[in-house]
Order: sequence, then C-alpha cells, then structure tokens
Amino acid sequence: MAPVLSLAEAAREFGPRGSLIGLDLGTKTIGVAASDPDRRLAVGIETIARGRFRADAARLIAIAAERGAVGFVLGLPVNMDGTEGPRAQSVRAFARNFAELTELPIALWDERLSTAAVERDLLAADVSRARRAAVIDQHAAAFILQGALDRLARGQEEENRPP
Repeated sequence: MAPVLSLAEAAREFGPRGSLIGLDLGTKTIGVAASDPDRRLAVGIETIARGRFRADAARLIAIAAERGAVGFVLGLPVNMDGTEGPRAQSVRAFARNFAELTELPIALWDERLSTAAVERDLLAADVSRARRAAVIDQHAAAFILQGALDRLARGQEEENRPP
C-alpha cells in the first residue's frame, strides 16, 4: 500500500529522479500527464473516460509502469478560501482507494484554478470548442503536475543553498 502525502512529504519518497504522473480527477474523466525523468517538464498524455474504479486504476498503474514513474501527483481541488468541499473529499477518497492498489507514493497538490487557467490558454490559442473539450483534462493534469514540479525544484534549490 502506497502512502498518500503532501507534496513536501512525497518529495522524499519520490527520490531525486524519475518520472511523475499527474492526475486531474474529474467526475467523468481523468486527465493524465507525465514528466520527464529529470522532472523539468510536464506534458498531457491521455484522457481516461471514468468507468469502474478498478479499471481506471489499472490503466493509471499501466501508464506509470510504461513510463517508469516513481510516483503520482493528484490535483486536490481546494476552495479559494482554503477549505475543502465535496470534490476535494472525492479526490482524497480516490487517493486512499488507489493507494491500496499501488506501491508508488501519491502526493496531493493544490490545484486551485487549474482548469480555468488552461481554458484561458486554450481560448487564447484559438483552439476550437470541440478540441478544447477533448484535451482540457490532460492539459489541466499537465498544469497541475508542472506546478508540483516547479515547487519540487524550488525545494531542491533551497536545500542546496549554502547557509
């Protein structure tokens, strides 16, 4: 069983190198992103239509295996005032259940406004409504994962800074 941790706690579990898988958990889909092994860049790779939990989890575990991932980062939809509503509770429940099926550590990362930011970017790029609908979840997953990667990189810089 994998631990479900904050990003700071998970950083120790992830180790210094290895791909991470980012997830944007929606009610109907799961956006999936992956990082390079050096954790510099996140890219959207797939959108999974939600079905039975075990089937969805099996697909996520297969993606992680294909990419040699060392952990997962799940977007936690926190309200603007910092409280957690039903969607955040749903993500926490998914993380707890998913942790029983994988040995890879799972980090929860605040994803406030990720979908709105991605939607703005796609609109600015003049992406059609149909194409936006097809890719927004994996782009949101990449946005979430990139935020986590940037935070992990800042943490490394602070650790390596001389006193």
